[in-house]
Amino acid sequence: MTTAIHLDFERPILEKEAEIDRVKGDPALAEEERAKRLAELEAARDDLRRSIFRQLTPIQRVQLARHPRRPYFLDYVSLAFEDWVELHGDRAFADDRAMVGGLARLDGRSLVLIGHQKGHDTKENLLRNFGMPHPEGYRKAMRLMKLAEKFGLPVVTFIDTPGAYPGIGAEERGQAEAIARNLREMAALRVPILSVVTGEGASGGALGIGVTDRILMLENAFYSVISPEGCAAILWNDTEMRARAAEAMKLTARDLLGLGVIDDILDEPVGGAHNDWAASARTVADALRRHLQDLSSRSPQDLVRERLEKYRRMGRWQEPGRP
Repeated sequence: MTTAIHLDFERPILEKEAEIDRVKGDPALAEEERAKRLAELEAARDDLRRSIFRQLTPIQRVQLARHPRRPYFLDYVSLAFEDWVELHGDRAFADDRAMVGGLARLDGRSLVLIGHQKGHDTKENLLRNFGMPHPEGYRKAMRLMKLAEKFGLPVVTFIDTPGAYPGIGAEERGQAEAIARNLREMAALRVPILSVVTGEGASGGALGIGVTDRILMLENAFYSVISPEGCAAILWNDTEMRARAAEAMKLTARDLLGLGVIDDILDEPVGGAHNDWAASARTVADALRRHLQDLSSRSPQDLVRERLEKYRRMGRWQEPGRP
């Protein structure tokens, strides 16, 4: 049986659940009294859970985004899509297991799916390099996007990475060039392309498959140029300042929607996506249906034009005192 993992801010909920367990095991209580007490305690626990998860701080959402029981790309593939066929290799160097891609169907419609893949245990994390792709992963992703363009298939990417792998080998094989090429080619791709930020969306490792017509984001994911710890280390030389950094970076889904960086927030089950994989997958699938239906009416020329306009609108600024 999988061991439950609880975060610090969930402690009041655990205390309430411990109280529920004590009442269940109390032999001195009559059945009617036990049932009444349990109903009251369970209602109080559910209210407490809703209250806590309505008021999460940015760093608490970062913790949820990194939860090791959270569903990953291949979990969403198995729960939300049909007829999955994985495609391997970049046709230049190797097959990167941290970047997975292939063909699938959603309600009978063929798609190309690409996503970062982490592991649910140590062995799988080593195989998947903890979700940090090498250059060959980004080149594989682009090969599959070009395949999608050739056959007129929409592309959906799933973003969940602490960043592209920063090792010497990755740099020697052109990590920066591979990501930069993806940014350029995705901007001009002549088919609908969407991305879903399901967990960590950190740095160029996330952006390397994130230049899309629509960016959807689970409510407890984050999307940022750097991790809160990395930001804190640079600004204050102290990773313990990560909570302050997360607040300042505006990396939550609600912040990014307000800034116009993302296009839609996808609700998670109370307590986070890891508490109900099936419900999370249904939410993602429903959102993809809605956005794909909207984008399917665009011509290739309109898709590219609107995509370029979308990114040109980001980051505008005005000097004080100038009109």
